[in-house]
Amino acid sequence: MIKISVCVGSSCHVKGSKQVVERLRQLIVENGLEGKVQLVGSFCMGHCLQDVSVTIDGSPFSVSPEKAEEFFNREVMTRIQ
Repeated sequence: MIKISVCVGSSCHVKGSKQVVERLRQLIVENGLEGKVQLVGSFCMGHCLQDVSVTIDGSPFSVSPEKAEEFFNREVMTRIQ
């Protein structure tokens, strides 16, 4: 199972973490990946300088709400296949 953690701390909240979580959740459902991808919230992960901090199995990424779908397709879908 792939584990995606999205920071919901104050800095990332202001940058759109709620929208990132919502979009990732939609994409997981749309692609029928409920049993293959776990989406969780996390507090500060120490990568607050850019966009919303996201990790996939511990690897850090910076994701804006506008780029959430691109991120999902590039980083999650390629790991599934």
